[in-house]
Amino acid sequence: MARSIVWGAVLLVCVWSSPALASPVKTVSCNLDRYRAGGGIKAVSQDNQLELRWAGARAQQMALRLKLVGGEPVIDQLKVGESVVAEQARIEFHLVTGMRRISRQQILPLRELGVSIDEKELDEHKWDAFWDSPLDLRAPPQGSAGRQLSSNQPPVEGIGSQPGLPRKSSEIARTQARYAVDHCAVTSNDARLSVAYSGVHAGVFSGKLVITVYQGTNLIRIEYVASTTEDSVAYKYDAGLSGLKVKRESGVMWRDTAHMPQRYSLTGKANDGRVAIHAANRLIVAETGNGAIAAFPPPHTFFWARESEKNVGNNWYRKDRDLTFGVGIRQAEDEIVERFRGNWALYSAPPGTEQHMAFYLYPAAESAAAGFDGALEFTRGDRFKALPGYKVMAHHFHTGMGERLLEAGDLDMRLRDFEPLRSAGVDIVGVADIFPEQRNPGGPKRLEVMKAYFEGAQRTSDDDFLVMPNVEATNILGGHWDVMLSKPTLWMESRAANQPLREEVPGFGTVYNLVSAADVMQMVDRENMLIFMPHPRTKGSTHYPDAIADTAAFNSDRYRGIGWRWGMGSDLSERRLSEKRVLPLFDEMNNWAAASGSKPKYLISISETFDKEPGDDVYANGPVSYLKLQTLPKLGDYSSIIAALADGDYFVTSGEVLIPSHGVNGKGRTATYNAQVEWTFPLDFVELVWGDGKRIERKVVDASNMGPFGSHRFSIAFDADSAKWVRFAAWDSAGNGAMTQPFKP
Repeated sequence: MARSIVWGAVLLVCVWSSPALASPVKTVSCNLDRYRAGGGIKAVSQDNQLELRWAGARAQQMALRLKLVGGEPVIDQLKVGESVVAEQARIEFHLVTGMRRISRQQILPLRELGVSIDEKELDEHKWDAFWDSPLDLRAPPQGSAGRQLSSNQPPVEGIGSQPGLPRKSSEIARTQARYAVDHCAVTSNDARLSVAYSGVHAGVFSGKLVITVYQGTNLIRIEYVASTTEDSVAYKYDAGLSGLKVKRESGVMWRDTAHMPQRYSLTGKANDGRVAIHAANRLIVAETGNGAIAAFPPPHTFFWARESEKNVGNNWYRKDRDLTFGVGIRQAEDEIVERFRGNWALYSAPPGTEQHMAFYLYPAAESAAAGFDGALEFTRGDRFKALPGYKVMAHHFHTGMGERLLEAGDLDMRLRDFEPLRSAGVDIVGVADIFPEQRNPGGPKRLEVMKAYFEGAQRTSDDDFLVMPNVEATNILGGHWDVMLSKPTLWMESRAANQPLREEVPGFGTVYNLVSAADVMQMVDRENMLIFMPHPRTKGSTHYPDAIADTAAFNSDRYRGIGWRWGMGSDLSERRLSEKRVLPLFDEMNNWAAASGSKPKYLISISETFDKEPGDDVYANGPVSYLKLQTLPKLGDYSSIIAALADGDYFVTSGEVLIPSHGVNGKGRTATYNAQVEWTFPLDFVELVWGDGKRIERKVVDASNMGPFGSHRFSIAFDADSAKWVRFAAWDSAGNGAMTQPFKP
């Protein structure tokens, strides 16, 4: 017979008040079939409640008592040691939903390729929309609705902006999670325990509330795991803890975007709604009188892709009345940078997918500082860790550097864009500026801008920090492509009749004139360059690189691979960052390469953002690449970076998971892949992926029994005889991860 816990459900007196006792009206059995009684975390039932006990950070004794009140799971008591840091606290989730649409930027490459743009095509690509803003009810650009895509294709409404515009207010719904728990289940292993409460509804979503605790840390993960049957759903969520008691010592603390401490004492008037806080590190701390509770989101999966890292106010507090208050996490409803307001895409929720809307609590018995410090350990203070023998590279930033320097009339002007990157532990910034033939009529021409750009990059660099000038191109090869330079090189993307491919231009030196893929590859070969497609299968590269998979340019070893960034098609059902768009393509490409006898293709981390300044949240909004380099190259000579990228001597990461070393021992069917991994958030799983040119094999190793702040050498056996390429990846419980580049074993 299944073991179970019997709960007594009682009624709420007031929606914003602390739960009050009433007569039991319903019982719910909590299934313990998957609870490991001999594990490190104890679950004890007593008087219609569930109490969890485990060892937290520094061997502190943690205790969390959960209770069903009116069908709603409530944190009846949370203790750190002997300190009760919260009592009768409620868990809130607020959702806003809109309609997902494909963007004009995605439609245009389909049109150029002659793809038949029917409903099936639109539905497939809408989930990867970047320039979509489902909550923006402003009128679309004028004069382009109903334009035909080609002579033999029907009109698509709103191609000038997006199909189906203008948006309607009826598309947008705001709702709060409603609890009517009808089932509870506990699962655990030696390192973690989860309690899942079914019967939670929020608008078009239905699912469960899941609370997870981990051995060896005070960290508590709370998530609404839900799905919808509706089509075209885009959404955002806010979440947090309310019902915290206001005491004389209570308050709310955060650090502003200048990292200066701020505090609200809760002695002011009650709030009608949640007060938006622009906090550094996405972190707010509630002082509860007997301790503190930090609230923060997962560091990366919480963000969909934007063109900016500006802090939009990712936290909130609310004084409910004189007796209670709350804190939590939030997403704004629009972009604060006006020129990027059309890019506020929200998350995608394809029908039937299980969306994980999560936030974290970190309770501490000491002062608010202990809450800050404990929470920030998981992102190492939002700084990429320095590893011996590696340099950290962040890539694909649009700065308009050459134009800005020329407009200022000062090539020595230091752009503030690089300061937050340097502060985050980045050693190499790969800029990827774009150079039309002439940016603006009467303004500086392309060659002038490029030359100023190359010079400014060198003047900003030193022995400890390098600005590497690269170029993003949007024509000739198909889709968008980043040219990674080994040295400053000038080129035009046009050529007049009788003009040579390569010529000397007074005042500029050697200039290439490119009009074909063959021209591009000649320059790339001669000048020791590499090419990466920055955002495959979306934006202006929709249907790419698939459309050029058979071309000589793409199959060249100089066309090194694709960019990796999450958020373009953010889908919180993914266990891996960019699991549906980039990673399947990554493995498919390597099978293409294996079948053609080419070298494996690689991933490079990209960010895709524009102007930035100190206070911007660069850590959370872009991955990095750890290149095997002992020192930074000399100014103007980026060949050692090109060599590391060309040979795959690097790994990509969100920052929390690192792979300092890896390789294969043995041969054939007895081969073993060994990888040293270190991490901050509790680990989830590691995996080995390989292919033979046709099939893709995967071996996933559960690592959920490994707690926080660990290091381990994984050894995974595989059949190297069948592998033309192999790669390794590690993923943690917060959705963060790292991947090696594939190689032939």
